[in-house]
Amino acid sequence: MTVDRILPTAEAYDLLELATELADRELAPQVEGFEARGEFPRAVLRTLGRAGLLGLPYPEEVGGSAQPYEVYLQVLEVLASRWLAVAEAVSVHTLACYPVATYGAEQLRKLLPDMLGGDLLGAYCLSEPQGGSDAAALTTKAVRDGDSYVVNGTKAWITHAHQADFYNIFCRTGGSGPAGVSCLLADSATVGINPQAREKTMGLRSSPVAQIAFDDARVPAERIVGEEGIGFRIAMSALDSGRLGIAACAVGLAQAALDYAVAYAREREQFRRAIVDFQGLGFLLADMATQVSAARALTLAAARLRDAGRPYSIEAAKAKLFATDMAMRVTTDAVQVLGGYGYVADHPVERYMREAKVLQIVEGTNQIQRLVISRSLARG
Repeated sequence: MTVDRILPTAEAYDLLELATELADRELAPQVEGFEARGEFPRAVLRTLGRAGLLGLPYPEEVGGSAQPYEVYLQVLEVLASRWLAVAEAVSVHTLACYPVATYGAEQLRKLLPDMLGGDLLGAYCLSEPQGGSDAAALTTKAVRDGDSYVVNGTKAWITHAHQADFYNIFCRTGGSGPAGVSCLLADSATVGINPQAREKTMGLRSSPVAQIAFDDARVPAERIVGEEGIGFRIAMSALDSGRLGIAACAVGLAQAALDYAVAYAREREQFRRAIVDFQGLGFLLADMATQVSAARALTLAAARLRDAGRPYSIEAAKAKLFATDMAMRVTTDAVQVLGGYGYVADHPVERYMREAKVLQIVEGTNQIQRLVISRSLARG
């Protein structure tokens, strides 16, 4: 189904058309094979980088496209509707570029053209095995030793493990709490940075996730992002943007599930009628379509606040919460529309359902989003 979009410029329409063409040509034909093999599509990310789709929200002077966030999110949605793992990779990479683009000194910003062009793939190392949602309690430690920091600790659930060229490492350079956290940018080839065995995930099997162990890894002191003690602020501001990326991924995935379910219901006949004509199924599809549209509107409303330079953190939390819960419902309902056929791998809706679950967890669980929103209500 064609989504009727309102975009801010003629250039944005051309960009969405380019993204759709690439998604149809490079993503859709390959997704099943890569997911079955559990293989990361690094070449696809390079193709997207050369097309300018990895640096959309960043300034032109550092290799970006200077596009509004609302345009970037709709590109992400298109990619997610064809291959969620690729869209999530774009979202994570965009998140990984944020610290350098926003807080990096000149020597770090020189890396941005290769980062945004897809030659360097990034990862974001914040979560830890015991820390869960309490990011301010992280224990990975970096001790200054001459012209380097020596890093020790373990990070968990790191997307692009084994594949990334650089890591944003959020580590403790000072005392306890948020004020003791800093951010380092490390090359993945650094001695002492050791990706562990890949996790066996329910979905997104073409996206490598693993723990990263740091064992006396020496990172040059000039690779600190900003200054000591602002790492937690960097991490939280990056996550505000990242949550919108995940919301857009959820909308794209749910749109794909809806489109497939509608097409199936139009063709499948029971009792000499297309099943879409039965009110029980027709109303289910109507609810699915309404939820997808509502999530898209909520996500874009938050993005437009960001583009206008206005506070958007709470709206980003609402968008991430609603869109990812919606994606779980819509993909589950798509399986139901197909009945027994929805439960087998002959149809993609079973994969959509498995993939939707992780979106309720990454970039802050939906319980954390509810906490962020409820606290804002309590403060008035």
